[in-house]
Amino acid sequence: MPNVLITGGAGFIGSHLTTALLARGDQVTIVDDQSTGSASNLAHVIDNPALSYIQGDIGNETLMNQVVAGQDQVYHLAAAVGVALIASKPIETIERNIYPTQLLMAALRQRVENGESVRTFFSSTSEVYGKNPKETWTEEDDLVFGATTRPRWSYGVSKAIDEFLALACVKEHNLPIVIGRFFNVVGPRQTGAYGMVLPRFVQAALQGEPLIVHDDGTQIRCFAHVQDVIAAVLILMQTDAAVGEVINIGSDTPITILELANKVIEVCDSKSQVEFQTYTDAYDESFEDIRRRVPDLTKISNLIGAPNHCGIEQIIADVRDEFNR
Repeated sequence: MPNVLITGGAGFIGSHLTTALLARGDQVTIVDDQSTGSASNLAHVIDNPALSYIQGDIGNETLMNQVVAGQDQVYHLAAAVGVALIASKPIETIERNIYPTQLLMAALRQRVENGESVRTFFSSTSEVYGKNPKETWTEEDDLVFGATTRPRWSYGVSKAIDEFLALACVKEHNLPIVIGRFFNVVGPRQTGAYGMVLPRFVQAALQGEPLIVHDDGTQIRCFAHVQDVIAAVLILMQTDAAVGEVINIGSDTPITILELANKVIEVCDSKSQVEFQTYTDAYDESFEDIRRRVPDLTKISNLIGAPNHCGIEQIIADVRDEFNR
């Protein structure tokens, strides 16, 4: 059985990945400091003898070296998450994104020097595109960030630095790394505590409370079911042509945030109303948003076929059912 390490394995995406890897028969080690993840996400698998859970900080070099040793694969998911956290804690965002990745790459380079190869998945984000004005974003498009006086760009910039580092390790040390840029991954177990829009909307709709839409609601996003994303990641990690590549992962079906709010009200059969809130009231006067975020999925489709199978209604229903349990 392969030995697999997941950093951030108690988080939303990480917990779903853990379930999938255990079902595949892997021996899984998770490291998570529970800063944004939760052990409750692993309640259904925590007693599995093939799972080892370590509550710890991968910013600790000794711990990082220990957990990377002996692994056959690594999935690096640990990072700062959520617009609310990024806007309020830019220092934490930068430090939690860059330094652990630096430690991980050093540990992986040591494995290579010892004649060992550890295929690694690095989770990046659509935030690296910044506010590129193109209708859809391809992996080779320019990164267009706002001013340094706008803290929200610290997330995209720090993840871009991580990508540069990972790709440098591919080029200079032959590290077998796959980089996936996630676009609005949603589904059961996701929390709205850090500004995630879909669980926030669903929870409000189920409680009959107003759905708070920021600005005018015409911002465009694409939402992918976490199960589709996990399936794509696992196939990419088995695809040699994906090594050394940056790959968009998500849905390419656009929807405005206002349309999403109304769809949530419909699927949840709720009497809730939509209310609007300025970005200043939601965050602060320095906040700057991305108006349109739509990926070009040509690359991933050529590598593994069409990656998405769940539409927005099914996604909303699954999130609803999770809250109703």
